Amino acid sequence: MEFLGALVIILIATSLIGHLAARIGIPAVIGQLLVGIVLGPALLNWVHPNEFIHIFSEIGVIILMFIAGLESDLTLLKKYLRPSVIVALLGVLVPMALIYPVGLWFGLTQFESLFLSVIFAATSVSISVAVMKELNLLDSKSGSTVLGAAVVDDVLAVVLLSIMVSVMGTTTGSTTQIPLALTFLEQLIYFVAIYFVVRFIAPILAKLGTKLLIPVGPTLMAMILCFGMAYIADLIGLSAVIGAFFAGIAIAQTHVAHEVDQSIEPIGYAIFIPVFFVSIGLNMSLAGIEHDLLLIVVLTVVATLTKLLGAGSGAKFSGFALDESYLVGAGMVSRGEMALIIAQIGYQAKLISGDYYSAIITAVILTTLLAPFLLKHAARRINA
Repeated sequence: MEFLGALVIILIATSLIGHLAARIGIPAVIGQLLVGIVLGPALLNWVHPNEFIHIFSEIGVIILMFIAGLESDLTLLKKYLRPSVIVALLGVLVPMALIYPVGLWFGLTQFESLFLSVIFAATSVSISVAVMKELNLLDSKSGSTVLGAAVVDDVLAVVLLSIMVSVMGTTTGSTTQIPLALTFLEQLIYFVAIYFVVRFIAPILAKLGTKLLIPVGPTLMAMILCFGMAYIADLIGLSAVIGAFFAGIAIAQTHVAHEVDQSIEPIGYAIFIPVFFVSIGLNMSLAGIEHDLLLIVVLTVVATLTKLLGAGSGAKFSGFALDESYLVGAGMVSRGEMALIIAQIGYQAKLISGDYYSAIITAVILTTLLAPFLLKHAARRINA
């Protein structure tokens, strides 16, 4: 039962640090990320990344994105679909174009530099979702654009990763991959099926939940839909958070939306979501950091600026005001678990050398830490 001790330490630390963060006016997410760095291998080495932490963090990010979908306005998401696509495209192309030469400059091969650019082209808005929710911006014009862009960005990242592993992995002795055409077809079918989930399946499950003679029946049905869609998304090569997000949107269109929201938030924010944020910090290690310090600093700065400017430019081209564009760009800066997963897959497929792996992970975590500060600053400018 050692994992219970680790859970208690995490919950005590995140509660105290979250309270302190709120007192001094910074997003609570920052405090939770720092808890992972302090308690983990980077400093105190009290808590280590393990299967228990991994499972809880996976559930945490799925619940977080389900809540984001549940509290999103579908009309706004549809309205800002075009700017979302433009934001996602520029938010991928600009980092790829500028991270690639950085890799070459630090002695990476052309293949490694290309894969490095793919890692930092990814976006993980789970951090941004938590901050925007805290700032009451999740259901705004900018918030809806960030959420829509995140879905497109996620698909682009999966496509790029599939191509890299299929093409480059063949030269490194990795196992045969599923044909790209089949993967794309599966993903296309999945997105078409989302319409039927929203239109038919979610209302049926909501009605069934209200008829069950058990407590929180509607919430139980909603969780079945959430985890089911997340599992299928993961099965076909998409991120599980996409499935969870659209499950939340589907439930939001039913009459049980408020009841489910009231039931699921305490579960998520009391246990699973804090563990997810802490798990990101646990991935950071300071061993040998002095040798890669310049690479880490340059990667962090370039990765932050390229996503901020790329995604922000997409919003500006779509007619957003300058401050709104800044908020959209800031919302796309966080790389989080998406970049960590891509880096890990690439490392296992020998697409990136172990000499650079720790530095890349550190830079990913640092960009994730910077994102909430940028969002808070952008929100302050809008509300000024």
